[in-house]
Amino acid sequence: MFLKRMRIFKFMAFAVVVCCGIGMLFSCGKGNAVTCVESTELLRTSQSWNGMELPDYPQGRPELVAVKYVIPPGQKLGWHHHVSMNHGVLVQGELKIIGQDGKTTVLHAGDVVVEMVDAVHHGESCGTEPVVLYMFYLSQGDLPLSVQHPDILLE
Repeated sequence: MFLKRMRIFKFMAFAVVVCCGIGMLFSCGKGNAVTCVESTELLRTSQSWNGMELPDYPQGRPELVAVKYVIPPGQKLGWHHHVSMNHGVLVQGELKIIGQDGKTTVLHAGDVVVEMVDAVHHGESCGTEPVVLYMFYLSQGDLPLSVQHPDILLE
């Protein structure tokens, strides 16, 4: 009986320590050594930046790809299109995206973008500092992240 009470006591003591630890982890009062975790949803959409509806998910096993792009000031990317859905966050610089249809958007540091799928476009770093862009692709197997169109000349 004594051993059973000791096990219960140990379990209760453990539970108190865990609860106090969790309370400290999530407490956000001033003077607390532990900082708060903050969560902000940056984007929720089913459309790309130009208003086009995103395609349905493809069948089969997904392959998630994350890419960091660094684009020097004044650099223009060639015309291209994406075969898979992707989105990203511009960390630094200013990026202009131009669709073949003439639609344009300009992104600044902190902006989130959903790229067009199967629509030809290009981008250019139009600020004074390099563009740093993190892109996240929902791809599959051997699909390319982008398909270049060198036959379309940049202006």
